[in-house]
Amino acid sequence: MFPPCKLTPPPTRQYHLREMGADRSFSFHTKKTTSSLTLTILTAVAFAISCKTVVDHQDVRPRILRDVPAQNLAYRLQPDVSPPTDLKIEDSTDKFAAVQNDFNTPKRQNDALIRTVVSPDGRRVLALYGTDDEPGSAFRIDLYSSDGQFIRNMIPPAISCVFPETVTWSPDGLYINCIAHKRTAPQPSPTPLEDAVPEASPNASPVPSPSVAPAFSPVASFETEQIYICNRDGDDLKPLTAREGLIYFYFMWAPDGHAMVALACKEEEWNARERQYKLPAGRPRLIDPNGKERLLDDQLTEALPVWSPDAAKVATAFDTDLAIYDAAAKKPTQARLRLGDQLINASVVYEQKTATIKAENSNSKVSSAPPTTQTQSATPASFNPIVRLEWPSPERIYFQTAYVRLMPSEAINTFQRWHLLNLSAQAAVLK
Repeated sequence: MFPPCKLTPPPTRQYHLREMGADRSFSFHTKKTTSSLTLTILTAVAFAISCKTVVDHQDVRPRILRDVPAQNLAYRLQPDVSPPTDLKIEDSTDKFAAVQNDFNTPKRQNDALIRTVVSPDGRRVLALYGTDDEPGSAFRIDLYSSDGQFIRNMIPPAISCVFPETVTWSPDGLYINCIAHKRTAPQPSPTPLEDAVPEASPNASPVPSPSVAPAFSPVASFETEQIYICNRDGDDLKPLTAREGLIYFYFMWAPDGHAMVALACKEEEWNARERQYKLPAGRPRLIDPNGKERLLDDQLTEALPVWSPDAAKVATAFDTDLAIYDAAAKKPTQARLRLGDQLINASVVYEQKTATIKAENSNSKVSSAPPTTQTQSATPASFNPIVRLEWPSPERIYFQTAYVRLMPSEAINTFQRWHLLNLSAQAAVLK
């Protein structure tokens, strides 16, 4: 540890000239004084350099955890804890009442309201709905006021929205985002000549023409799913990403709105995991509001990335490794926390406790013998990859391990266990 950086001011120019004199004739006392002054100056310079070294190497105690680079984080694992108290569980059946009332009227009887998303200021609402002419899980979006008044259609006929859970407002409420691709609705076939409408006679009553559809500006569309963005009025819709062949299936705004974290994968990778009934997996990346991307990792992850509350870092997981990335630093770093061995040990303890509780509940005698050879050598059934993360405070990351398979009839989700990671700065940083 360096001494306190207290610099001794060098002698002034006038004093130095007066000591040296002008006749260049020095006594022993004069030479000794000059040597002392030189030593003082060199000492001051050395202290200054040492001070700079301290700053450059960040060997000072950071004020807050956001100032600590990801590579300098230390952690302590607490396995099998209670889920975070503020766990976000969205009920898709709970829809904004005023908008739901409008969809209950006869004019919207052919539209099925899927989800509503309220703006941060509570003054506007996005209505996600399916129509008869939209294939599969595709949907459209309309903009409403908070009193249930229709404002406008947002999605042009050329594209279809997908992944309804990703439709969101930016934190400041100035932008709306969704994921969409080129619309694949079948085109109407030509009308046969025998079924054509006969020419109207001059004396016939006029037939009312259909209502005019809203006018949309041309919007680029893609075969694969891309992230789109528009302003809070639903205008200026445009793709934020434009990488044909990549499927963007998840994104999340930073709390301060400076960027979003997203997941994307190749189309063949998506199809391969779908055939195996696995969760979708993508490569994490940062995207700024202008569409500039920064790839965080070249490995696929099925754990949806999350932001730290201070918007300084992003966390995700690869199997049982937890990864943390700097998101707001000029020289970003990353950390890879390999938790596999600790989680295996925790799974052994977890299954022993579970077996003991079951035995006690069934009033059977509990054996105090150590685990069998099979339990010690084989991987415990409760040992599973990380599938979900929550980051409620800068010092705490909760993550869930589970076995998940998306079977055609129903999803399988077993051994759901929550764990806690306590973060701090490494000791070297605190010197």
